[in-house]
Amino acid sequence: MNDAAFRRRYETIRVRIEQRLKRTRPARGAARLREGCRYALQGGGKRVRPALLVLACEAVGGRAAASLDAAAAIEIMHNFTLVHDDIMDNADARRGRPTVHRAWSANDALLVGDVLVGASYESLLRTKGPAQSALAGVLTRGLLDVCEGQALDLEFEKRSDVTVREYFRMIGKKTGALLATAAELGALLGGGTPARVAALRRFGLRLGIAFQVQDDLLDVVGDPAGFGKTIGGDILEGKRTYLLLTAAARAAGSDRDLIARVMAREGSPGLFKSTGGAVTPAGRSFVEDVRRAYGECGAIDDARGVVRRTTRGALRELDRLPRSTAREMLRWLADELVHRAT
Repeated sequence: MNDAAFRRRYETIRVRIEQRLKRTRPARGAARLREGCRYALQGGGKRVRPALLVLACEAVGGRAAASLDAAAAIEIMHNFTLVHDDIMDNADARRGRPTVHRAWSANDALLVGDVLVGASYESLLRTKGPAQSALAGVLTRGLLDVCEGQALDLEFEKRSDVTVREYFRMIGKKTGALLATAAELGALLGGGTPARVAALRRFGLRLGIAFQVQDDLLDVVGDPAGFGKTIGGDILEGKRTYLLLTAAARAAGSDRDLIARVMAREGSPGLFKSTGGAVTPAGRSFVEDVRRAYGECGAIDDARGVVRRTTRGALRELDRLPRSTAREMLRWLADELVHRAT
């Protein structure tokens, strides 16, 4: 298959997932809550996690149709995390639309997130195949890991001594967990052997880590027109990224003081963000200074190396699977995620 064929196949999977998501009818007796849930699920996106689940199922010999309810479950769970993350980040927009707590209220958004967790399990329980308790156990572990990862991310904001090792542990849970969960659920539904199930879980986890480091990079060197978020937003918010932590360990002279300002989240609100979330000219200048410091201490090149090595590790796990179109689709998907420029 060539790139165009892979894209057509991916779009076919995505459409089937969208159709399954439209069947989700949480909070039937509470109109405001129901609308909030529908709004969250209709936010678009690439539907990467459910597509990964479907492909993992097929890669071990299963049928896509058998995995669609579980695929919907993982996407609903992912949207729960987005709704609650937006509240914690006080975010105004996601994917070009007001966030749920801006369109309704923080209290409404909390309830929307809570209901989406229930709706995720409701969808999973419609799945036929392996023991539902085993599937629920995998999804529950993923949920707990994501919450722990988010808690660590919040904790790190208040610490100046976060290590790169701690960072990888955090993103393995916050970003890697649901990708690993999706791959594991799909492999279980496809009847994969324990070795193949474990290999697909490791594939998802490593892919998630590579994806997050690439996201850190795009925040600094990405295309503003296509990234979908403010370039330099992580810098302005003092996010503990691979780039920042690496630069904190290496920078010298005035650059060391500059990186310390990022770590301390110093500066007036006018320096960092203007009203409406746009970056002020002073903020853009600050981001450019930090970008230069990252480049000069080698943090940007090192981050690119991490993405390459982690992706290679993920792809090696696929060598444990039999050759199939689904396996090659997983390779294609990994390349799409971690080598994107926007």
